[in-house]
Order: sequence, then C-alpha cells, then structure tokens
Amino acid sequence: MLRCSILIMFLLLQVNLKAQEVKGKLVDQKNNPVEGVYIFNVNSGKHTHSNEVGLFKIEENSVNDTLKIGALGYEKLNIILKTDDFYKTNSYVLKEQSFQLEEVVIRPKINGLSVVSAIDLKTSPVKSSQELLQKVPGLLIGQHAGGGKAEQLFLRGFDIDHGTDITISVDGMPVNMVSHAHGQGYADLHFLIPETLETLDFGKGPYYANKGNFNTAAYVDFYTKESLDRSLLRYEIGDFGWNRALGMFNFINSDTEKAYVATEFTQFDGPFETPQNFSRVNLFGKYTTWLKDASKFSISASHFTSVWDASGQIPQRAVDNGSITRFGAIDATEGGQTSRTNINASALKIIDDNTFIKSNIFYSNYNFELFSNFTFFLEDPVNGDQIKQKEQRNIFGLNSEITKKFTFSSSEALLKSGVGIRADFVDDVELSHTLNRRTTLNTIQLGDVKESNSFAYASLDYTIGKWTIIPGVRVDHFKFIYVDKLQESYANKAETKTVVSPKLNFLYRQHEDLQFFLKSGMGFHSNDTRVVIQQSAQEILPAAYGVDLGTIWRPFSKLLLNATGWYLYLEQEFVYVGDAGIVEPSGETKRFGVDLGARWQINDWLFLNTDATITNARSIAETDGQDYIPLAPDFTLAGGISILNLGRFNGGFKYRYLDDRPANEDNSIVAKGYFVADLNANYQMSKALNLGLSVENLFNVEWNETQFATTSRLQSENASVEEIHFTPGTPFFIKGTITYTF
Repeated sequence: MLRCSILIMFLLLQVNLKAQEVKGKLVDQKNNPVEGVYIFNVNSGKHTHSNEVGLFKIEENSVNDTLKIGALGYEKLNIILKTDDFYKTNSYVLKEQSFQLEEVVIRPKINGLSVVSAIDLKTSPVKSSQELLQKVPGLLIGQHAGGGKAEQLFLRGFDIDHGTDITISVDGMPVNMVSHAHGQGYADLHFLIPETLETLDFGKGPYYANKGNFNTAAYVDFYTKESLDRSLLRYEIGDFGWNRALGMFNFINSDTEKAYVATEFTQFDGPFETPQNFSRVNLFGKYTTWLKDASKFSISASHFTSVWDASGQIPQRAVDNGSITRFGAIDATEGGQTSRTNINASALKIIDDNTFIKSNIFYSNYNFELFSNFTFFLEDPVNGDQIKQKEQRNIFGLNSEITKKFTFSSSEALLKSGVGIRADFVDDVELSHTLNRRTTLNTIQLGDVKESNSFAYASLDYTIGKWTIIPGVRVDHFKFIYVDKLQESYANKAETKTVVSPKLNFLYRQHEDLQFFLKSGMGFHSNDTRVVIQQSAQEILPAAYGVDLGTIWRPFSKLLLNATGWYLYLEQEFVYVGDAGIVEPSGETKRFGVDLGARWQINDWLFLNTDATITNARSIAETDGQDYIPLAPDFTLAGGISILNLGRFNGGFKYRYLDDRPANEDNSIVAKGYFVADLNANYQMSKALNLGLSVENLFNVEWNETQFATTSRLQSENASVEEIHFTPGTPFFIKGTITYTF
C-alpha cells in the first residue's frame, strides 16, 4: 500500500512538473470557429495558431502558466492554466472589438504578408468588384469594357494582361481559364459578389508548393463568408446610368448549420458617347454544416451573366485631329456577352488532434463571346477588321490536401501534401472576321480543346527555435488535345508535358514584432493548347525562377512595415495577338525590384496605408535600348486614409498612381501614367439604415485606363500608323447608396 501511494504521488508530481499539452477550440460570439488565432504561452515561450475549424494544441505547459490569445478584430484573452485545462478540449469565446493594429500578429508562415490584406479588409471593406483584386498590395487593374471583360492586371513589373502570370481562385475553385478564346490565363472574377468576401490570401512569387499554373508573379485566393451577420438590401444609383441592387438573405443560422443567398444586379452606360448598355446578374448561395467531431462540409452554387457594348480602344491621332472625342469610337459595334455557372463542394475532415484533410470538388460551365476591333481598317479596308472570339467550356476538378503536425522536444513540423486534377473541355473555340457583330466574313480558327492538368505536391514547415525552414516540391502533368475543325479530315492531335517545381524558403522570427524571410523557388505558366499543337511549340511550360528577401516589422504597436527585394527570371514570356489568334513567344525576361508597404493607426479611428513597387523589367536577349518589355510598369503607388467608427460616421480616401511606362520595345512610344483618387463616406442613420456616398476620380483627372501600342489604319488613311490606342478612364463619377439590414 505504501509503495502504491508513493508511486501515485510520484506520477502526480511528474504530471505537475512535466510540460503538458493543452487543447482548445476558439469560436466567435455566434459560435463560428475562428482560424488563425495566435496562442502564446508567456512562461514557456511556445506558440501556435488555430486551424481551419478553430482547433489548436500547444505543448510544454504547466499549471499557472498564462496563455495569451489574440486575433485581428477580437479582444485579447489571457488564460491562467488550471489542472482541469490539461484533460479536455476547452472552448473559448472571442469577443469582437473595433479594429486595433496592435492586435495584429506577425505569423511565422510563408504567406505572412497576407496579414496586410486582412488589415485592409478591416479598415476599408470591399464595396465593388473593381476593388477585389486591388486589395493585393501593389496590384493595379485596368478595365477595357466597363466591367464586361476581365480586368487587365499590373503587378511587379508585369502587364499580366488578363491573368497570364497570376493564379486566382475562389474557395479553392480556379478562376483562370487555360487556352481561352481571348488569351491565356483569362481570369474573370465578376461572378464573385464583393459583399460575400470574408478573407483573401495572397503570395508574391513562385514559392508555394500548393500553387501551380500561372503562379509566377503571384497568387490570390478569395474565401467567401460562411454566414451573414444580418440580412441586407442595398441600392446604388450614380452618374452615367449606374444602378446596382443587392440582396443578401440568411436562411439558416444555427450553431451547427449556416445558409444564405446573395443576388446582385448591375447596370452601367459609362461616360461614352455610345452607351455601353452594360448589365450583369449575379446569384450566389452557400450552405455549411459542422459535424460532431468539428469536421465541416460546405456546398456553394453561383451563376452570373453579363452583356455589354463597347467603344473599344481608340487611336490617339483620331482624338488629336478632332474626328472623335476621348469618349467616342471608331467601331461602336464592339461588345460581348459572357456567363459562368459554378458548383463547389468542400469538406474538412478531422482525423485526429494533429491531422486533418480538406478537399473540394468543383464544376463550371462557361460561355464567352466577344467582338473587338483593334486595327480598324488595316486588313480589310472595306468591311473593317472586327473579330469575334467565342467558346463554350466545361471545367471539372478536384483538390485534396492532408495536413499533419509533428512535435519534437525542441521543434515542430507541419507537413502538407496534396493531389488534384483539373480538366477543361472547350467546344468551338472560334476566331472569326465579322461585320457589325452579325455577319461572319471568314473563320480564322475553329476547334475543340481538351486540356488536363494533374498534380501532386508536398511541403514541410519545420520550426526550430526562431527559424522555420520550408522545403517543398510540386509535380504537374499536362495533356493538350486539339481538334482543328477547319481541316478537311479529322485529326485529334495531342501533346504531353511534365514539370517539376522545387521550392525552398526560410523564415527567421526575431520576436513577435519582427520577422525576416528568404524565399526561393520555381513556377511556370502554360502555353495555349492551339499553339502547342498547331505550331509544335517547344515552350509548353516555361519555368520562372524567383527569390525574395524581406522583412515584416512592427517598430511600435500602431505601425506595421514591410519591405522586400526580389528577382524573377522567366524562360519565356508570352504575348497574345488577338486578331491572329496566336500566342507569340517573346523570349527570356528578367525583373527585379523592391516592394514597400506601411500600415499606421494614428488613433482609434484613423488609419493610413500605402504600398509602393519599384521595378526594372527587361528582355534578356535584346540589345540595350531595345530591351524594354511593353507596358511593364516601373513604379506604382497605392494607398489611402480610412476613418472607422467615428461616431456614426466612417469613410475613406484612396489613391493609385501608375508611372509612365514603355509601350514598345525601344521606348519610343510611351504609355502615360496617371494619379487617380476616390472618396467614400457612410453615415449610420439607425441600427438598420445606412447612407453612403462615393466619388470616383475625385479630381476629375483625364487619364487612360488601358493603353497599347497598336498598328492601325483608319478608313480615311492610306497608310498604317503605330501609336497609343487607349480606353479612357472614367471622369468624376458620383454614386449614392442606401442599405437596410434586418
């Protein structure tokens, strides 16, 4: 008996002395799990974060240790550990509070800079589809057709066109279109209703094992809300025929089930002499349920369709000689229509305390038809050079990733490995010479594309002391099939290609307010299937090699700074030639530069933010002076001032600056830069009623939203001219908003 008593006392003493494990689940006041919460043991120095379902586990704790728990937008929790805390999974409720920059945690993770977008979403919520991508620091956009086409993107010295060098997804479903009728990587994000956005994650450079095709300059992942705080009705009215109606409705909002529907209708004529007659309808619904073991299942469905007319890109000489105004047109019959229907089901399964699997399966049906005229009467002096680009597409895909955490005596590791497949079946990819959007004069290209991409990847986050080392590797296999319907005999031609993309990244966390990182890796962007097959292209999956060296630093509680020096080399850059239906290789390129950013909370209600990118972009094989990359920006600046919770008032001032940039290889034609500022203000009339006012282009700047050096000929001209062709930016533009929540 004495021996047993001594043994029991010894074991109890060991339990008390030995560092123990604490498990917990973090939820908000509506019982929704909170991801990414920082948990820090003040006594042992150990830290961790909550996962996708709010669960966390932290090692090396003792009775009377203090856990500090903090997350952006929530009050801090300090928990003194008691004996009972070691024997069960505790649930902790985080209370929402007004935003405080000092609550931001610099996490030791490869995409640690995504905290910047989290800050911006809190201080300046997205209010329009045009703002979605501009929440990525350093990314600017240009719109060709008032919301009809996907935006033209600029980032890190890239004119990305519509998505060639950036991979974009929504809830794990890809947005980019491979072998698209209007250009490789075409990424039309307009099916995402801005008010349904919960968070976004981004990373610059090709350093992420779970990102594949088009991840050279960056990736952006958007995640939609799982529930609504309240249902709402919103109506906007503004200049140039702007009308927008939005409805968001809660259907289920229990502890274990959430469901809502959002619908949006937008109309806009624009400032053009020939109205755009733009209209878009969006519908989105999402259902989420949590199971007893904290696993989660979600399914969403969406549909959008839009139609528009367009004045197109106009030549500068026609404006200079007075034949048209800045808002006139050479061919006013341009325009198009597009639609996309998505179904996306995802599941997160808890295997054990250290392991979970997340998967999603998706399907998209997509239709696209676009009429453009880039060269006017260069090729056909009688009928003009209008072209039609058209396709019908079905996309099927699956992603699955397992995450497993390992803990050692003085270190820990997080293993992520995944597999997936994406298959695009594109019928009747067409390029035709047309007249007045009605008559097909001749068909230039017509065929069916089948393109599949299967992949596997793995990465390991290994943390020891202040260091985190993240090696990774990704393998992608592509199969390209094209059936040319203009050939007399049937021929089903195919090519295959496999690429291996290694990654190696280092993080050094000096303390919770200072982190350094060194990232390196390979990525790639694919060529168009039609080019791969028809021209027996060798550059099918040209690689990108990159390195980033930078820091995230909070010198004091109300200021967050980031700085990165980077270099990116591409084996081959692609330029899409729309009127010829081809993708031209333009050779090896290199880019290097510096990204700078600052977030400053001046007081409880006033916030400042700014981001700058300085870049040098050049073609490698060309001689000095002939090596400029057309439309590659060398300096961009964006930022603003936000006012939050100043009584019943909130608002903001935003600006963006794009410097002059070369429009052709020898810089003899220059695309003019611009500085444009916007203003918004909102007043909470009552708990249910909010009034808003926004002004775009506050200073009524005359600016060109998109510009190209194009060779064209007007009907009155005998010879062609190469010069700037542009789409004018919207002048001073005011909108009013009324929102009712219930």
